Order: sequence, then C-alpha cells, then structure tokens
Amino acid sequence: MRILMKHKLILISILLTSPFYTFAQSDSAHAPYLMSPVIPDFSISTSPDGTLFTNHNLKKNTNTVFIMFNPDCEFCQHETRDLLRNINRFKHTQIIMASYMSQKSINEFYKKYNIANYPIIVLGRDAKFFFFKFFKLHIAPSTFIYDTKGHFKKAFHRIVDMDTLLKEL
Repeated sequence: MRILMKHKLILISILLTSPFYTFAQSDSAHAPYLMSPVIPDFSISTSPDGTLFTNHNLKKNTNTVFIMFNPDCEFCQHETRDLLRNINRFKHTQIIMASYMSQKSINEFYKKYNIANYPIIVLGRDAKFFFFKFFKLHIAPSTFIYDTKGHFKKAFHRIVDMDTLLKEL
C-alpha cells in the first residue's frame, strides 16, 4: 500500500510539473529569424510620407542592418547618434530602422535626426508588428545583420557600439 501511494505521488508530481516543462521548451524555442535565416518578406511605411517599403526594395548584394527602435528610448537615441557620427563607415550597407510606435512619433524622430540626409537609412513604421514577432523582440534597440546574400549573421539585443557592429559586416 505504501509503495502504491509513493508511485501515485510520483505520477501526480510528473503530471503537475509537465506543463511547466512544456512551457519552458516552447518559451525557449528559436525565434523565426533563426529558423528561417534569410531576409523575410516585410513591409514598412516609411517616414515622412508613409511610402511602402518592402524586402523587394532592398539593394542586391549589399549588407543589410535592421535596427528595431523606439523613438522615445534613450538607448535608441544614443545608438542613432552614434550611427550618424559613423555613417561614412557604412558606405556598403543599407540600414532599415523600424518601430511599431505611432507614425507621428517616428516622423518626429526622423526630423530630429535629419534622416533625410542619410540615403542609406530607411526609417519607418512596422504597423503589422511583423518584426516584433519575427525577431522575437524583448528590448530596444535590437540590431540584426544580414550579409550580401541576405543570410542572417548576427543579432544584438541591446545597444551596440559601431566598432562592434562594423566588425560583423
């Protein structure tokens, strides 16, 4: 009887804790960008006029850097200032900066940092939250590097200094 009771307790323990193991496994599952390591189909509304920009507009045979940002984020603003100070070092790179925040706040960011003066930067709104899900974003800024063939190379889930970023290109 005592052995039977012990086996029942073990069985109950396994049954009660198994949902946590299942959750832990699904929670730690790879983000889509790791499971499909090529530049995905996407679209953003660019600043300042809302023109649609998609993966089909990307330059071929060029490194691509995606920077996910929040216009109100101090770290994002710092990284943007650092990027703009070093923009000449990114001559062979296209930079896509996207946020899911309001078009108004993104346009204000666009004007504040004079993004129109930097033709290698496309800045816009991800209204469909595509990048949020695809990159499994948890923090801003987050930066994702793709090589000249459109294959994923490196992710930074935090602010990244430009020397480190350039080493990965």
